[in-house]
Amino acid sequence: MSLPEDDDAGSEDKMVVHQLSEKALLATGIRIGTSVRTKTMEQFTTRPRPDGLHMVDYSKTLQRIDVAGSFIAKTGAQNTVVYTSREHGTVAVEKFCELTGAVPLVGRFMPGTFTNPLYPGHLDAELVVVADPLSDTQAMVEAGSLGVPVIAVCDTDNVTDDIDLVIPGNNRGRKAIAAIFWLLARSTLTHAGALEADQPMKYSIEDFETKLEEELKPEELE
Repeated sequence: MSLPEDDDAGSEDKMVVHQLSEKALLATGIRIGTSVRTKTMEQFTTRPRPDGLHMVDYSKTLQRIDVAGSFIAKTGAQNTVVYTSREHGTVAVEKFCELTGAVPLVGRFMPGTFTNPLYPGHLDAELVVVADPLSDTQAMVEAGSLGVPVIAVCDTDNVTDDIDLVIPGNNRGRKAIAAIFWLLARSTLTHAGALEADQPMKYSIEDFETKLEEELKPEELE
């Protein structure tokens, strides 16, 4: 069975970053959007696929990841809270935070996490990164009420009004969100001077991916 147009594109010889080819990056589905495209996401897209799915211009994804990595490095990863409410983004967020020193926050967002100093789980953030503005709204609202900048991974159907820096890309796919946070970790570490441009990362994109339970080996489930 042939793949839909553009899914099998990309060059094995063109390197996006050290040890990652264009072909390998596109194979994660990083640029495959949804059938809906909001007005504010138009600038980040190319022509739709024949099946109606909008496509993200992945060169703009890479540009925004580099800007975001620089911003996180300057703010200080230790002052940055990275949040996802979706299970498929959990490992990506945790691995990103492990490598960079940022603060991970996954699962349900408890009201007052940013705004109520008396809440036991209160966090002081100078920068907030979210994996999906549609499901991570409460974190964005609290950050916005405090004037804390928000970086968000946005799919073609996301509304971006309350976001300070958009990283355009597929935020629904496990492999795609893993690739985005892997690249963001690499950019953050590079801008912080903790990683050279030609130096390999401790983890691969696959290590950033949240695996489905049925994909795990029997010994991993024990």
